[in-house]
Amino acid sequence: MNNKNITLQESLQQFHGSEQFYQLALIQTRFTDGVHYLAEKAACFWLVTDASVIAKSLTDISYFITIDFKRLSKAEQEEQGCEAIITYGDGNDTILETHRYNVTDFPLDTLRLFFVNNTLMLPSEY
Repeated sequence: MNNKNITLQESLQQFHGSEQFYQLALIQTRFTDGVHYLAEKAACFWLVTDASVIAKSLTDISYFITIDFKRLSKAEQEEQGCEAIITYGDGNDTILETHRYNVTDFPLDTLRLFFVNNTLMLPSEY
């Protein structure tokens, strides 16, 4: 991980709670200050949208959704035929859904988000 990505990862740790909520108008889900910061700094509004849409579709199964982004190692990429995976779970190690991304420009190797009460947030904001 390069210095820019380390700085981004460290910056995300500063968020606790949220003073303002942002909204994805089309699907009526909210996201916090920390997720907004991440989306702007990492240019990943696609991730916010994808995670919100999929997590919202899973709320009939679980009230609390974990969203785990993982960039695969080169060996895993060759084996699985994709660059990254996002796994959606219930917070109790039950995988509800997995999405594969053939290519991604997301700068971090891993990221965890929570989706609860129609709101996408960083774990430190929960």
